[in-house]
Amino acid sequence: MIDVIFLLLVFFIYAMVLMVRVDLVPMELHSFETGEPAQPAPAATISIDLAGTIFFDRQEVALSELAGKVQERKILDPATVIYLAVADGTGTTDRAPILQDVWDRLRPTGLTINLVGRPTDAPKGMQKMPAPTSVEPTP
Repeated sequence: MIDVIFLLLVFFIYAMVLMVRVDLVPMELHSFETGEPAQPAPAATISIDLAGTIFFDRQEVALSELAGKVQERKILDPATVIYLAVADGTGTTDRAPILQDVWDRLRPTGLTINLVGRPTDAPKGMQKMPAPTSVEPTP
């Protein structure tokens, strides 16, 4: 029985070594005079720092002025994509309500809004969840 297993193992090892590999033929790629380089999509960034300050394209802006600035950008180029980022870390203010307000003000603009985050090192589905915090009951 063991001899058959070793025979199969040797067979598969040799089969892998002798497999035909596809090699690419070297080619010279020509450039065309009529072609135009691809243009990236126009983008604008909105970021919220640790203190809760809102920035539109790296310029500080008040929450009440944000929708107007985004509408101006939309008039200039309707294909503009908005990237929304919140600073990572422990700050002095709770940024969740600010993020909610920003999102609510941007939603009626009709522009595509992308939330930007930091990539995780863990495989998909294996992200670490923060440990639940316990609250002591008050007597």
